[in-house]
Amino acid sequence: MKILKIFQYAYIVFAILFLWDAISNWTVDRNRSYMSLFFVALALFMFFFRKRFTKKFQDRNKE
Repeated sequence: MKILKIFQYAYIVFAILFLWDAISNWTVDRNRSYMSLFFVALALFMFFFRKRFTKKFQDRNKE
């Protein structure tokens, strides 16, 4: 179960990396920046989805 929590927080790290990529390439290539921002949104969605899924899984095991 601990490995799943590590991967859960890896999505936050990827979101930060893609945000940095989007900001650094904003003036050079806007299309690449938009794609990076899409991946930021996707990574944040996956973080909250996995967090909710993990909580449901733990609550189900407690019963």
